[in-house]
Amino acid sequence: MQGENMFLAFGSETIYDDANFRIEEKDKVGIVGVNGAGKTTLFKIILKEERLDAGKVTINNKKIGYLPQEISFKDKEMIVLDYLYSARPIEKLEKELNNIYEKLPSVENKEQTKLLRKAEKIQNELDSLHQYTAEDELLSIIDNMKIESDLLEMKVGDLSGGQKSKIAFARLLYENADILLLDEPTNHLDMKTKDFVINYLKSYHGMVLVISHDIDFLNEVITKIMFINKVTHKIKIYKGNYTEFKRLYAEEMLQKELRIKEQEREIKELTEVVKKAEQASRTNHNLKRLGQSRKKMLDKKLEELETRDTEYKTVSMKVEPLEKSGKIPIEVEHLTFHYPNKNNLYYNLSFQLQRGEKFLIVGENGVGKSTLLKLILNNLSPIKGNIIYGYNVKIAYYAQELEILDEEKTILENVDNPHYNDLELRTFLGNFLFTKDDVFKKVKVLSPGEKARVALCKILLERANIIILDEPTNHFDPETQKIIGENFKNYTGTLIMVSHNPSFVEQIGVTRMLILPEGKIVEYQKELLHYYYYLNTDL
Repeated sequence: MQGENMFLAFGSETIYDDANFRIEEKDKVGIVGVNGAGKTTLFKIILKEERLDAGKVTINNKKIGYLPQEISFKDKEMIVLDYLYSARPIEKLEKELNNIYEKLPSVENKEQTKLLRKAEKIQNELDSLHQYTAEDELLSIIDNMKIESDLLEMKVGDLSGGQKSKIAFARLLYENADILLLDEPTNHLDMKTKDFVINYLKSYHGMVLVISHDIDFLNEVITKIMFINKVTHKIKIYKGNYTEFKRLYAEEMLQKELRIKEQEREIKELTEVVKKAEQASRTNHNLKRLGQSRKKMLDKKLEELETRDTEYKTVSMKVEPLEKSGKIPIEVEHLTFHYPNKNNLYYNLSFQLQRGEKFLIVGENGVGKSTLLKLILNNLSPIKGNIIYGYNVKIAYYAQELEILDEEKTILENVDNPHYNDLELRTFLGNFLFTKDDVFKKVKVLSPGEKARVALCKILLERANIIILDEPTNHFDPETQKIIGENFKNYTGTLIMVSHNPSFVEQIGVTRMLILPEGKIVEYQKELLHYYYYLNTDL
């Protein structure tokens, strides 16, 4: 794949300016750059969903498989197994081939030649899809990704966030494309699935391009980094993993800073000479001539002066409840729940939360972690049992799939809160990097990372004394994850959380853990947390 002389601008905002890159057929490439640098835009160009203003990206008729950051299904009634099989249209092609063979005896020679050419083309495509071994390949993926038979029989529209990611990834791997485009592929994946995916991608037969904030994942999978520079709008390829890229980039920035300082010193000296020459008397011909020559040198130096990379702002936030809750804000009492015609997710589950504790819910995808949060929120009703709320409880909820946002409303409308005026809301949004006219953008045009910032801003404005977080670090870069973690560590209210991010969990100071499906509650232990993440994982 090759990008040549790429130029793209959205209004006055330049994305690429004479950008170039080249990557080889079996390269595993991590695409990095600050928010808005043009990472997802590059995927859209490769997929022909976006057009460059100038230049081109050459792919050479390669088959492309794409895993978007936000997973959706056109037909929500489709059964999971049928959805997986649909990645390779083998059955459809076989029908077309049979129709051709049925027509052949009844057509003239000229038409027969056309049909035979078409048949050959279809057969070549069937061969590329591994017509006779495809089913075994899919079953191997299903087995290695630990996709249970119950899950295969579900409708895709009924899947949880983690299940969606797992199923969409399995379909992508089965698709057997020449180029894989992966946008934040580890969001929602449990550790067992993530480890299988890492090993699969490392030996994948084709090219893999990954946009990810998951540094461990990048370090394991990728062999090159594509850095999109938001300041220069250029693209540069680095050999090695993400850690090696950071080292090389830091060294480059150090050398660049030394060059710029030297350039600035020379410019200052030349400026002083030119200024003296301009102030000299007309009769001082030598100084005037010197000034003219130095002026030419100064103009050239100013033209050659390098640009420093901008220090981009980071999210600023403070989490503080408006009022205290009672000492026992939530009590779950003999809870039993299952979805219609399904087995129990919990049976006779009971526990109490203490004010100010950090409570973590762990378990594999599909065991009911997000469902339990929805029961606590009263969005679902238990089959048996009760959820009792203590004195003065106020709950805010950060949803895994950001469904607390209204896509048709603006950012400002989404965070609207009766306790704040417009100026206060806009100031708060500024801390989440939404400034000036940004606040009037509709949520539906935002990237997943921007939507996550809006959702986080919205729940913090509520100043609740219980915050429920469902996979809060998805969509956020490592630096923002650290800021969020530090603030929740100092939060004096009660925190209930589902997360697949061990470093984040450890940072905020979890006190107890509920393990599903067992329903067992234990004191937090770092070793125990990692045990449940890595249980049965092929390392």
